Amino acid sequence: MTNSAEIIEVTTGLKFPEGPIAMADGSVILVEMFGPRVTRVRPDGSKETVAEIVGGPNGAAIGPDGALYLCNNGGCFSEVDFGGLCFPGPYDPARYIGGRIQRVDLETGAVRDLYTSCDGRPLRAPNDLVFDTEGGFYFTDHGIRDLAARTSDLTGIYYATIDGTSIVEVDFPAEAPNGIGLSLDGKKIYWAETHTGRVFQRDIIAPGSLSPTMPGDTSAVLCGLPGLQLLDSLAVDGAGNVCVATLVNGGITVIAPNGDILRHIATGDLLTTNICFAADGSSTAWITLSGTGRLVKMEWPWPGRRLAHSA
Repeated sequence: MTNSAEIIEVTTGLKFPEGPIAMADGSVILVEMFGPRVTRVRPDGSKETVAEIVGGPNGAAIGPDGALYLCNNGGCFSEVDFGGLCFPGPYDPARYIGGRIQRVDLETGAVRDLYTSCDGRPLRAPNDLVFDTEGGFYFTDHGIRDLAARTSDLTGIYYATIDGTSIVEVDFPAEAPNGIGLSLDGKKIYWAETHTGRVFQRDIIAPGSLSPTMPGDTSAVLCGLPGLQLLDSLAVDGAGNVCVATLVNGGITVIAPNGDILRHIATGDLLTTNICFAADGSSTAWITLSGTGRLVKMEWPWPGRRLAHSA
């Protein structure tokens, strides 16, 4: 079922916005992947640069210390204009600096690398992250598709701490994992694979430890979308629904905790990439429309959700 809703434009002119975070003061902090920078959008639509980022800023989240934690894909995408829309284009090794997880001080704009590898293997293109109540975070590594070399990475899901001393791979392999989120009780993790159009789920045994699965275990997939539907970032709303930004058909697909598709909310931008909810837990949803460079908002049909950490 597809539904349109009243969508209010907050600002435009962004260079492929992603990773929105609703702040307590009513502003939204997001990244501009082709800025490349971290930007604060005020309620009146005005914009200010928080930090310049070398590489390709992607997913972002507020940590328990009030700092911004950032997935940097290393600049693995080139910027392409296709029919007036901004697209992430082919991998360009000349601009790629290597994937990394970074900490950004929101007061000073200082940027510090936390992780560039795990178990001796370089991070390729970290994409999105989510914090748990323990103060650690899970993140996806989207990997790189190098069309010239005809190769595509197999990557994984990771868990790390904010002090830069501990990172573990909690699931492997994954094919272009993108958005990631946690269930309301924090006992289940969800992630979306872009090209397969599937949302995966696993039980969390302990921070950084997931329940094992066997080959062919269908319970590991919450939902698979039919046809050509590519998945980007996701957020879990206050009803426990997995709300995944869906590319090509342009919108947010709402998936119930039992795997049923409840609704597809069209946004009018085929590169709808991210959704987040208001910091106060109200039902306002903020959505990035990256193809047209816009941040929009709408009243969500289900309850909103407070994150584990905010600022």
